Amino acid sequence: MFQIDRRIFTHFDYIVPILITPIVIFSYILVSQLYPNLANKQLVYYGASLVVGFLIFIFPIRKFSWLIPLLYWFNIFLLVIVKIFGNSRLGATRWLEIPFVNFTIQPSELIKPTLILMLAYLISQNPPTKGGYKIKEFLKLSFYIILPSILIYIEPDLGTSLILLFIGFGVLFIIGVDKKIWISSVVVIAILAPLTYPLINDYQKKRVKDFLSTKPSYQVRQSIIAIGSGGLNGKAKDEATQSKFKFLPIATSDFIFAYFVERFGFWGAILLIAIYALLILHFLVITLYMKGDYFTQVLSSSLSLMLFLYTFVNIAMTIGYAPVVGLPLPLFSYGGSSFITFVILFAILEHLITFRYNYKY
Repeated sequence: MFQIDRRIFTHFDYIVPILITPIVIFSYILVSQLYPNLANKQLVYYGASLVVGFLIFIFPIRKFSWLIPLLYWFNIFLLVIVKIFGNSRLGATRWLEIPFVNFTIQPSELIKPTLILMLAYLISQNPPTKGGYKIKEFLKLSFYIILPSILIYIEPDLGTSLILLFIGFGVLFIIGVDKKIWISSVVVIAILAPLTYPLINDYQKKRVKDFLSTKPSYQVRQSIIAIGSGGLNGKAKDEATQSKFKFLPIATSDFIFAYFVERFGFWGAILLIAIYALLILHFLVITLYMKGDYFTQVLSSSLSLMLFLYTFVNIAMTIGYAPVVGLPLPLFSYGGSSFITFVILFAILEHLITFRYNYKY
């Protein structure tokens, strides 16, 4: 007879779902008020995420960790063939259509948890020595980070490519690499970075020019107006004219923070930012607490880096302090790919924490 070990409930990390719940609730309320049909689709994403998350949570990840390299290379294969057989939208080839079911997948989203798992597997198999990884180990780990970043860049998707680089090398910084390697890397990047500008696409150059311009782009101007009109306490649904009359573009995804501030004001913005800050801090604490368990440390540090990057860039671009890029506000912007990606990572981390004492499944 199947029995659930009661100790699972004592080791489960309840802080994560407690902090995530208000983010999801506020997101659903905002989307449903503007576009009820999209809100219904979002409920489907929520349901699918719960099912996927539960299945991952109960899967014995450490026992089958040998499958992780196979999963990584399968995702690399998908990134290769997406350029050949993928569907193009707005000049980018990022989606693969699954035959007979009229459904598409985005390999660049799948590679995020896969890369994190691969780094966790490699680092746990070969932990850093005192003083951090030396050049040989650093180059080996860098290969696994840079390979998918290049394949995603040529789709083209510069934003996701940079995210992988930021997360991958951020994890290595936290886990430990010889400081001489970091100093050398910073010098090389500082020299080569200006030379990469001619290589980026025209629409990406336009985003940079709009950001550096003294006059913000139309989207950013409308976003700033929406944020300013929210005041301290926000506006009622019918009085939020920027969102209601569609002056604010992409109000339920890229610029949902501006929509939120228009509705709930400065105090609402402070509350939302505080929730994200607590989540990031919580994952950093887990990284410190699980010292020696490199598998868990990589997952928790990756989540803190991802949450920080997505949240900081999304909010910064809505107020004109970062170029407009397609980074959603985590768990808040409308859409399924990013939401499911974060839920998968949360589920993996919850599993590693809950079953860290090798209790029976």
